Amino acid sequence: MLRTALRPRFLWLLVVALLIAVLGIIAGRWQWSVARDVARADAVRAVQERPVRPLTDVVAPHATFPDEGSGQQVSTRGEYTGDPLVVVNRRFDDAKVSWVLDRFVVDGTGANLVVVRGWIPAGEDPPSAPDGTVDLVGSLAPPEPPDQSGGSADGELTSVDIAQLVNVWDGDIYNGFVFAISEDGSASADGLERVPPPLPDTSLQFRNVMYAGQWWLFSAFALWMWIKMVRQAARADQDEAEESAKSMEEST
Repeated sequence: MLRTALRPRFLWLLVVALLIAVLGIIAGRWQWSVARDVARADAVRAVQERPVRPLTDVVAPHATFPDEGSGQQVSTRGEYTGDPLVVVNRRFDDAKVSWVLDRFVVDGTGANLVVVRGWIPAGEDPPSAPDGTVDLVGSLAPPEPPDQSGGSADGELTSVDIAQLVNVWDGDIYNGFVFAISEDGSASADGLERVPPPLPDTSLQFRNVMYAGQWWLFSAFALWMWIKMVRQAARADQDEAEESAKSMEEST
């Protein structure tokens, strides 16, 4: 079979098959990328198109975080109280930053809401939150898992761990936190930059996944066809050789 495969005809066919396979792989990877991008765009658009809802309509203090709550924009009114904390070891555009985390007491319930007001460069002191009653709009997020490598005694956290804050703040607390989007209608904040809410979890877009699979199957098919042609040619050569040998034996 190897001798057959090394014939010029099959070498040229191998080159063609490899070119087809490479083009198929490239096209499949492009479709796979489209599948991810389309799914992400659809998920982001779906979240952005969800109306802003009152916090009290979405989650109650100490209640389980709602299944559809991640990324939901909520509005509430209340007051910031106490000193800000910083969540260290965060990244933004490849720079090391810290999140500024504040305690927000919600009017009506009196419960504590954890608010990530924005980020500051690592090592800087966090600015104070606004005084008085504040109308807050934010993007809801579930609690982060605990991180045993740090604490809040020195004003630093290593994760937005609600269970840890229960031991620091008096009163009830919401089982989740918000990324501040605006305060009293202002999207900007003095002394810090807003943290973009994380993108929602997305699955792949099925149609483009199917296209990617078709291209990769096409690549495999091109190579399989070349192997099949070589095998058939090798088998034909073998049959011809056996027939020739048989004829020579009969002639003798």
